[in-house]
Amino acid sequence: MPRTTPPTVVPAQAGTHNTRTTRSADNGTWVRGLLAVMLALVTWFASFHAAAQKTEYPNRPIRMIVGFAPGGSTDLVGRLVGTKLAERLGQQVVIDNRPGASGIIAAELVAKSQPDGYTLLMAGSSISIVGNLYKGVTFDVQRDLEPLALVATSPYLMVAHPSLGVKTVQELVAYAKPRPGKISWGASAPGAVQHLSGELFKRLAGIDMVYIPYKGTGPMMPDILGGRLQVVFDNVLVLTQHIKTGALTGLAVTTAKRTPLLPDLPSFAESGFPGFDTSGWFSMYGAPKTPPAVVKKLNTEVLALLGTADMRERLLALGATPLPGTPDDLRRQLGREVPTWRKVIQEAGLKVE
Repeated sequence: MPRTTPPTVVPAQAGTHNTRTTRSADNGTWVRGLLAVMLALVTWFASFHAAAQKTEYPNRPIRMIVGFAPGGSTDLVGRLVGTKLAERLGQQVVIDNRPGASGIIAAELVAKSQPDGYTLLMAGSSISIVGNLYKGVTFDVQRDLEPLALVATSPYLMVAHPSLGVKTVQELVAYAKPRPGKISWGASAPGAVQHLSGELFKRLAGIDMVYIPYKGTGPMMPDILGGRLQVVFDNVLVLTQHIKTGALTGLAVTTAKRTPLLPDLPSFAESGFPGFDTSGWFSMYGAPKTPPAVVKKLNTEVLALLGTADMRERLLALGATPLPGTPDDLRRQLGREVPTWRKVIQEAGLKVE
């Protein structure tokens, strides 16, 4: 039987392995690893960007609370701003009317809401009054809300019934001084800026007129038009039509400058009361500690929409004009108004339960 020779095994010698093949394999592994890392980074950046887009403000509807009933000036301005703001932000802005206590109920709701920019307040100028007017109120607008923007302003007018026989502020003062308590005057909503404007005028003029409270402009108008009430401080849009028809005599506009609706009607400053400047004004707030980026976003968009011709025309139709202002502008506005009305309220002895 032939002998079978086992195969010869030659031991490997040091330095004789194939370094080219090994290096090629190592390079392939390194490239595949690098590609895997790059792919992971791309995936991470994509997911991060998508998450950032999802969390960018705003990504859901915004609620704008108004502290007055539908149809009033604050509600109308709020709805107009809300509509335009929704167009710019790409999110719905829902108006939520919460009337009561001259806007305190609405303000406290916003003050206690989450500071995320999804619950906003559209306020009238009474926001600077209520803290000093209502008994037992702990709400402080300068402490408990985050200013977002000044929005618009609307002057008030002082008018008289023609039967009183006065055509200027000075004629009214001259008539009233020797007749203390003989002239009746009114203003919608006790404690509102209209009312306090009249109280301020009385003290500056040194006259005594009897205030007749009303629950709103509607109930008051029949009395002034019928001559049962002699003097009124109220909204420019409501009173302008009656001045133009001669049913009422316009005496002055309460703001420092004349109103475009009645360019021939002088201001109180022009009528011998320098520094007299009161108005209805509208402003926006968020909850305390709303993130600065959200505050900036909202203010930027509000100021942009107030700068459009369409917005100006729509506000003028409501008897208002744009008053675009930054959060700091609003803080300064409150810093002027709050102490002014506090003094008037204290001197007049006014308090509301």
